[in-house]
Amino acid sequence: MTDGLFIAFEGGDGAGKSTQVSLLREALESAGRTVTVTRQPGGTELGHQIRDLVLHGAHVAPRAEALLFAADKAHHVDQLIRPALDRGEVVLTDRYTDSSVAYQGAGRDLGAQEIHDLNMWAVDELVPDLTVVVDISAQEGRRRRGQVHDRLEAEEDAFHEAIRAHYLAMAQGNPQRYLVVDGTESPEDIHAAVVERLRSMGVLP
Repeated sequence: MTDGLFIAFEGGDGAGKSTQVSLLREALESAGRTVTVTRQPGGTELGHQIRDLVLHGAHVAPRAEALLFAADKAHHVDQLIRPALDRGEVVLTDRYTDSSVAYQGAGRDLGAQEIHDLNMWAVDELVPDLTVVVDISAQEGRRRRGQVHDRLEAEEDAFHEAIRAHYLAMAQGNPQRYLVVDGTESPEDIHAAVVERLRSMGVLP
């Protein structure tokens, strides 16, 4: 059996992560890999309920928000991600634990290390083989989203710039696990950079 591979796409709201997930899925399946695509929060029935509650419901206290996102990840890993990896599949996720560290740790100012530790406990230390950060400014993200915003997207630009800065800091601190791509480039150019990285890892021919 081919070893499972876990790839996460991270970045600000409106960065184009879902487009890159779709393009990479096509490339991996063309290379003969079985791919599971998911997102967080979401991906399971419980995850959908948490997503609606946290992103589209009434106010949620910041610490409660962090705990709900961690609960989603714990259930998600147990029910979907680990089983797929054990079957030798490639798992592509739109957001993972780094989103919580950036949004609740940096954006909500709850402490990046505290949120990191909480999430590592929740996912039983499961870390992606590669995390792609699609980098855009808060202003560009707001322009792309237009007038449609969930509860987190509606936060001020300062909130989103703090998140962006933390993503970049995480990537700078561990370049072997992260790939930062310029979200203002064309989707095709961004995808090409991701493919090049996976070729260097021996994942794609």
